[in-house]
Amino acid sequence: MSDVALTATQQATVQRRTVLVLSFGQVLGGIAFGATVSLGALLAADISGNDALSGLATASVTLGAAACAIPLARLAARVGRRRALTLGNLFALVGIAVVILAASVRVFPLLLAGILMIGAGNAGNLQSRFAATDLAAPQHRGRDLSIVVWSTTIGGVAGPLLLGPGEIVGQAVGMPPQTGSYLFSFVAQCAALVLYLVALRPDPLLAAQRLAKVAAATTGAVVLDRPRVARYAIFAVAGSHVVMASVMAMTPVHLSHMAHGAQGMAATPADVSALVGITIALHVGGMYALSPVFGVLADRWGRLRVVLLGQVLLAGALAFAVFTGTEAWGVMVALILLGLGWSAATVAGAALLTEASAPELRTRRQGRSDSLMSLSAAAGSVLAGVVLANFQYAGLGVAAFILVIAIVALSPLARSGTR
Repeated sequence: MSDVALTATQQATVQRRTVLVLSFGQVLGGIAFGATVSLGALLAADISGNDALSGLATASVTLGAAACAIPLARLAARVGRRRALTLGNLFALVGIAVVILAASVRVFPLLLAGILMIGAGNAGNLQSRFAATDLAAPQHRGRDLSIVVWSTTIGGVAGPLLLGPGEIVGQAVGMPPQTGSYLFSFVAQCAALVLYLVALRPDPLLAAQRLAKVAAATTGAVVLDRPRVARYAIFAVAGSHVVMASVMAMTPVHLSHMAHGAQGMAATPADVSALVGITIALHVGGMYALSPVFGVLADRWGRLRVVLLGQVLLAGALAFAVFTGTEAWGVMVALILLGLGWSAATVAGAALLTEASAPELRTRRQGRSDSLMSLSAAAGSVLAGVVLANFQYAGLGVAAFILVIAIVALSPLARSGTR
């Protein structure tokens, strides 16, 4: 099927297939992401011998994503989404192997290097949500984007829940402690790589670029650029991600301390891993399970209103972290709300950024958004470890609330972007 000759019906058919392929890819990619989030902080604290350095694990994931977001976006603009996504999968595969090696030889810098590579692969996963908008009809852009985000639920929830079985498999084959689930991640990444290479045809971005040129030549239609709205969208997405990532990164360490300090609660490594796994699985479920709802709301209510709804949910999460963070149930509720707030802000913010950008600027700004989001979260994760060590979990919640206030206060900048 020729990209240039796509009719409206053919474009809709290609878009449906593209969303389906991207969704399956996100399921597979989510397994690796869930395992890395759950185990990274614990491995970092164990190998380094310093809880304050545990935040470097999440920081490394986000730094890797930040470093590769713009190059992958530029690569996608030149050769298409398919090649950019498969390159991201290759990065993740190398990273998983390096993490297992680092845990075996107990070398902390090598561990961070491996997690950095996994983060580089996650830049491809982040790009998938924008790939879902390349051929989407404007009135369904939020819905299609959110479906791809939602599909990460399966892999993202399965990843943390595979920690227990992963340890059993890892022990059976002689792997270092707390690395067994990375075997599942490796297999999933291999499957995602093959899926994109084989099934993501025609390439959605290349098809959209050619169709835009044809439309401009035949009708003279021009999409207006709104840089102020785009800048706010980038800030809202990045700020919401920092709030989510900084609190989530320190939750495994906080739960580990709670498990060891609570009377009557077993504190074996397997039990701690199970508690962390269940909590992170609930959080990841909150991040992705209701994203289609937020996508539909963004299409109907307007992008900005749903971004602000996300800030309300994030504020609720931080309130639970501050006032009930010493109880396991309170931490779980906080992490669920944290995921829901992130989902609303990310889905609506990404749709707002796409609509506010002229076609020739979209891919570049999408890469910048992902890079800033990841870079800011990396810095936030490092600072979160220091805050947790000095001011406890409640102090971390108070510090994160500052960003929520800033996103709400600057929302008038995007009023021209509401529908």
